[in-house]
Amino acid sequence: MATQLTSTEVKGLFDKLSNWGRWGKEDERGALNFITDRKRVAAARLVQTGETVSMSLPLATAPATDNPNPVTHLMIQTGVDAARSSLAGVADYFAISFHGFSTTHIDALCHVFWQGKMYNGFDAAEVGSQGAKKCAIDIASQGISSRGVLLDIPKVRKVEWLEPGDHILPADLDAAERDHHVSVGEGDVLLIRTGRATRRRAKRGWEPPQAGGFLSLPGLDASCLAWLHERKVAVLGCDGVSDVFPSGYDDILLPIHIGTLVVMGIHLIDNADLDALAAASQRLGRYEFQFVMGPLVLKRGTGSPVNPFAIF
Repeated sequence: MATQLTSTEVKGLFDKLSNWGRWGKEDERGALNFITDRKRVAAARLVQTGETVSMSLPLATAPATDNPNPVTHLMIQTGVDAARSSLAGVADYFAISFHGFSTTHIDALCHVFWQGKMYNGFDAAEVGSQGAKKCAIDIASQGISSRGVLLDIPKVRKVEWLEPGDHILPADLDAAERDHHVSVGEGDVLLIRTGRATRRRAKRGWEPPQAGGFLSLPGLDASCLAWLHERKVAVLGCDGVSDVFPSGYDDILLPIHIGTLVVMGIHLIDNADLDALAAASQRLGRYEFQFVMGPLVLKRGTGSPVNPFAIF
């Protein structure tokens, strides 16, 4: 499905939809400001059964075509070692390069730049060898809790999954709202399912990356940016990376990343596993729930591995 906007029109959206200065010239929280105390209380009232569903992929320790930098997991002391020691215990060590296509993570607002700037006009030079001085992930150190909404695009298209390169359009988002009897609103955490995990299991892997190291993935077309802005979404998550790739633009590699992180200040959750959530939502007939997530408190970090939860 071809993109509906020209490169010039997308760049025009970057100007039109900007939230720079909306919450003050020194703001680093961006659309998280839409999540008020009242919004968190209302989200907690959505809990009826107490059933919880994780949205995280298991940390992958083996390389794959879509996982060139797997998690390093080493044992410092094993059970055999402990039996020979006065300290009867075990310990391990792990290291994660979480940005990419295999680890469920949240992108901080400093992760992506457009024309040398990050969210709210802060300069790219604010991120150096010691990390980010502006818009780092510790801005969310108190956690993110709000109303979560799942839009299951394969369900409304009546397919098992979307194919790599499939564009999700605003009409798909509207159709999902109607099908799920839910409406995305101010301060919501919006989760978009493409069926990536289902397809990956069925195909026993993913296609090799294209030139430049990017996978071909289904995702949101750039024309969805105005929809996200109008609904005042606080956080956007996907079982891919939210962007469709290839995006269709030679000069704008990831228009959704730019339009959300840089322009609107919307944090992104990449590589979520939304299959269990989709199954629970369909079984319960509920596509809204309390969303809870706590990023690691890494000062000056550009993001964090996460394990988000839906509580029904």
